[in-house]
Amino acid sequence: MRGIGARLRLLLRLVGLLTLCIGQSSCMTTLPKIAPVHKATRRTPTMPAAVTVQQRVLSTPTPACTGTFVAHDLDHSTVVAGETVQMFEGNGTGVAINDLDDDGDLDLVLANRHGANTIFWNEGRLQFRPDRFGRGATRAINVVDVDGDNHLDLVFTRGNSGPNYWRNTGMKQDNERWEQTILDGVAKPAYSMAWDDTDGDGDLDLVAGSYDAELLNVGGNNFLFGDGAGVYAYENRGDHWAGTRLAQKSQALALALFDVNADGHRDLLAGNDFATPDQTWARRGGAWIEAAPFSQISHSPMSYDWGDIDNNGSFELFATDMKPYTFNLQTLAQWRPMMEKMWHPTPFGDPQIMENTLQISQNDGTFRNEAYSRGIDATGWSWSGKFGDLDNDGFLDLYVVNGMIEAELFAYLPNQELVEQNQALRNDGSGRFVPVPQWKLGSERSGRGMSMADLDSDGDLDIVVNNIRGAAQLFENRLCGGTSIELDLRWPQSKNTRAIGATLILDTDAGRFSRDVRAGSGYLSGDPARVHFGIPAHATISHLDIHWPDGAVTSLDKLSPHVLITVTRT
Repeated sequence: MRGIGARLRLLLRLVGLLTLCIGQSSCMTTLPKIAPVHKATRRTPTMPAAVTVQQRVLSTPTPACTGTFVAHDLDHSTVVAGETVQMFEGNGTGVAINDLDDDGDLDLVLANRHGANTIFWNEGRLQFRPDRFGRGATRAINVVDVDGDNHLDLVFTRGNSGPNYWRNTGMKQDNERWEQTILDGVAKPAYSMAWDDTDGDGDLDLVAGSYDAELLNVGGNNFLFGDGAGVYAYENRGDHWAGTRLAQKSQALALALFDVNADGHRDLLAGNDFATPDQTWARRGGAWIEAAPFSQISHSPMSYDWGDIDNNGSFELFATDMKPYTFNLQTLAQWRPMMEKMWHPTPFGDPQIMENTLQISQNDGTFRNEAYSRGIDATGWSWSGKFGDLDNDGFLDLYVVNGMIEAELFAYLPNQELVEQNQALRNDGSGRFVPVPQWKLGSERSGRGMSMADLDSDGDLDIVVNNIRGAAQLFENRLCGGTSIELDLRWPQSKNTRAIGATLILDTDAGRFSRDVRAGSGYLSGDPARVHFGIPAHATISHLDIHWPDGAVTSLDKLSPHVLITVTRT
């Protein structure tokens, strides 16, 4: 359902890039179900992990809370070639947040299409120094320690080639810090990516997926009659990467490494655009086994995120899609011509639906989509959607960025643009969500990539959005609420120096809160390794358990709120 012309749609169907599984119920049964692993959310602990702990008191919010977010423009705009946004250019680019220079403040990296990428060096108190970095033609951006040298590196995908890898040398000067090199063995076109220690050997591995519709549009016959791209799992072998091809065709706008069966190993999900069904591979015995754990899925998911939205110890999986958040006459007038043009009948038994989905695990190991009953099935033409405890009440809220621009698809609208408000939804404490327009997060700038972090070190989550054809925005959190604890994990003896894949569980007298460390989520965007726990006002903290990726466990007690804790494994 992206902005794609009729001739291209016909060609995609002819070459089989848009897979329509007629009689989907029989097709689905050819794939094994993922067997449930009851009462287990991680690997069995092998040992206690010895650590050193440092604490830094977070700053006092200045100015005082106002109950809203405050928008600040950033000196960056994702631009396209020419005056109009042609097909696939409207998909935009991502944003990533992490501490690039290890000074304790989280920096920003914003990707671009036909302009320079931008690093924003955090100088404190929401003051950022822009640093133009390379040229665009970028899609996703993740900030991870690729080579395990304790310095965070930059990895960009470009869509029509292998990823670009910029190694952080640790030098202080900007012009000496980055060394462009290659990921030896990672050459196939990559649009989306995800990182984790998938084989359990202590270093970070990579999974990458192509977006074949764009490759066909750019490469024509060269792509059509070539070897294609698809989904690859790359194992880090130190001096090179060994790739395993999991799918020959892919429309992967999003990838997620999410533990589907709660056995402590992250499985792989590919969210495919168009009518190509999403794909899942379970990690078993060192191999990727294709499976079909979901009975209902989004038709064209643009992003994945996961979190424990009801504080029951289990992560739920959220996918964004396209469905108007209101059905008034003005909205229908904007959507209807496009819907009539792009409509096609749904094959019998097709599990795909054109709306957001929220996968809730059941006791028998199956999943049920509860997006509608929990109030998050319709958020517009949605791109990046992410959970975060925005009001520090102990429950994960949801923010989704919206809009679409494309010259052919929306030729009937001013500037060929579907203008929509971003959607902020507050968790009411039961795992259900209600709109909160009073938070003033309803930007109409056509956001794509988005990520959350505490950028001014005052204890609450701020938001950064990479907009297309408009200035990127930083939304400063000035909500009034509880307090928080933030954690950085360091594992210098491991090649996985930021402990990607760790799970953290905080016990309080107001409930048990679960978080994890990941490299990326949402649409083409990177997450900070820093973990944020919102804590309700007047709650008492009991203890914190850190479940490291190798199964070792660290327990901390006597914790105080409103601190940043750095836990270094020794």
